[in-house]
Amino acid sequence: MNVLRINNTTFIHESELKFSASRSSGPGGQYVNKVNTKVTLEFDVLKSPNLTDVQKEIIQEIIGHRLTKDGLLLVSSQQSRSQLANKQDAIRKLVTILQKALEPKKFRRRRKISMASKYARLQAKRHKSEIKKMRKKVDY
Repeated sequence: MNVLRINNTTFIHESELKFSASRSSGPGGQYVNKVNTKVTLEFDVLKSPNLTDVQKEIIQEIIGHRLTKDGLLLVSSQQSRSQLANKQDAIRKLVTILQKALEPKKFRRRRKISMASKYARLQAKRHKSEIKKMRKKVDY
């Protein structure tokens, strides 16, 4: 049984993933698109025993638009003509999606604006104002 590493603390067993194959879309001619090479991966976020409740909430909040009503995350791949390669690509996509969702957000430190930058901004505004005043018609 393979284990997928999401980050240092989160792992998902490959047994939690459900795969289905279907025909790839796209243009085709004779004997093309007659093989089920497109792979769709289903991962049940809400029922996963390896994700904590906090992680499930974070995933729902960040990538909730990608989840079905039942809490399934669907990822599909049809890049390759090989079903195995598409399966590996779908797994890679799933790991990437979950890594981005569970990545801790950077804390933004508010900084005080310096006097020099305030002065420079006001000077630029005054200069712009003068330029625009010069465009007006002169009343003699």
